[in-house]
Amino acid sequence: MSTGTITPYRSGPTAGRGGFAPLLRAEWTKFRTVRGWVVGMIVAALLTAGIALLDHSQCGGTVTPGGPVVTGEGCAAPVGPGGEAVTDSFYFVHQPLARNGSVTVRVTSLAGPAGLSPWAKAGIIVKASTRPGSAYAAMMVTAGHGLRMQYDYTGDLAGLKGAVSPASPRWLRLTRSGDTVTGYDSADGLSWARVGTVRLAGLPATVQAGLFAAAPAGSSAQGGLQSITGSSQVGTDTLASASFDHVSLRGQQPGGAWAGTAVGGPAPGTGFRQADGTMTVTGSGDIAPDVPAAPGGAGGGGFPVEHTLTGTFGGLIAVIVVATMFMTAEYRRGLIRVTFTASPGRDRVLAAKAVVIGSAAFAAGLAGAAAAVPLAEWRLRANGSYILPAGLVTEVRVVAGTAALLAVAAVLALGLGTILRHSAGTVTALIVLLVLPYFFATQLAVLPAGVAGWLLRLTPAAAFAVQQTLPQYPQVSADYTAANGYFPLAPWAGFAVLCGYAAVTLALAAIALRRRDA
Repeated sequence: MSTGTITPYRSGPTAGRGGFAPLLRAEWTKFRTVRGWVVGMIVAALLTAGIALLDHSQCGGTVTPGGPVVTGEGCAAPVGPGGEAVTDSFYFVHQPLARNGSVTVRVTSLAGPAGLSPWAKAGIIVKASTRPGSAYAAMMVTAGHGLRMQYDYTGDLAGLKGAVSPASPRWLRLTRSGDTVTGYDSADGLSWARVGTVRLAGLPATVQAGLFAAAPAGSSAQGGLQSITGSSQVGTDTLASASFDHVSLRGQQPGGAWAGTAVGGPAPGTGFRQADGTMTVTGSGDIAPDVPAAPGGAGGGGFPVEHTLTGTFGGLIAVIVVATMFMTAEYRRGLIRVTFTASPGRDRVLAAKAVVIGSAAFAAGLAGAAAAVPLAEWRLRANGSYILPAGLVTEVRVVAGTAALLAVAAVLALGLGTILRHSAGTVTALIVLLVLPYFFATQLAVLPAGVAGWLLRLTPAAAFAVQQTLPQYPQVSADYTAANGYFPLAPWAGFAVLCGYAAVTLALAAIALRRRDA
């Protein structure tokens, strides 16, 4: 009796033991085969790009239906040497200065008829030309910040402290050697201290040098109405008068005489007079970066780049809905059991879903933001508006950051949907936490500044800071609040807040998946 060969039984591969890549492919297949989810991401991209095109904002002009654009005056700011928008308006008493020379003065007073803004200033300046936006370096006294050396609008160095007065005058000196300008200050005219040395690239052989005065609009704590911080604030003059003596200019052209120029355009009350060795200069305006939040700022009505991305909140809502459904739909239809049977590693399933939905949201956000910026800028310019300058790196950060914002928000929605297992509740919670704080703090600006600031620090809406392009300058007094486009956190710090929410929520979702039945 013979027996046949018996082949031992070998079990097939255990379900769910494959690599992560097949799981990713399976989740991607789920996403792309549900038409509503794909359409939802397309809608997110269209909303991000399209809402800004509905903006009819103009800079001081009007648009006649079917007719030409009528642009208002002052719709653009001069551009400084660094490419930033600047305000360059002051009274300048000047003479030509050669490649090597110096200017020295003693300042005995700085005052205004009704008080001065802390950044009212007067002093000496070496400037490439009287054209607004040209390169410069200046030594100055200020009404509230002591002596300063400022240059090319964004540079600011501190010198001697204290206010100037007849009993406590200040001496200022600038020396030029080619493109290099050095600033000095002194309390007695005998002992000099170097405040700083700067290189102004491309200075012409002959520049303009002399005395100046400027007074930006603002407020000072000198009694009056009580402010929210407890200090009393009153409006201040936009005229500042400074008295100079011991004026010395070396390196000027032979036979040169002082000339007065209202840089940036004439202003009432400005000018200079000279008598008995003393020169009094009265000026208005400022020499500084153009800050939209400052009184009279915003480049006469210019818009920052992030203004073109006002549609982000619409795209965000669409992404939240799709990302929530990507998980809750499987619970509602009972398909989650099939998923976990095929792939028992629940953490890996959650990770795969997060990668797929995050990548889809990033692609939608990138497409929408990349289209929104040039299209909305074209629309604003067609309406006569001015776009505040921003560098290429900044614009790339804004576009990529917007895409990343949508991607991380999608992961947050996926995690919260896993925990709540309820579509409407998840979407509502995320709109309340992420969309509404941003909308009410920045777009409607109906919240007190303090409340808006804390909401944009503590809620996921802090991530919208990644779109901010407007820097804050300590040498410019301004209302740096969310209502004016300034977030309390730096761009990537605000984005990190959203990432923290997403990471914690995803971790809690993984715990919930392990502990609860499908």
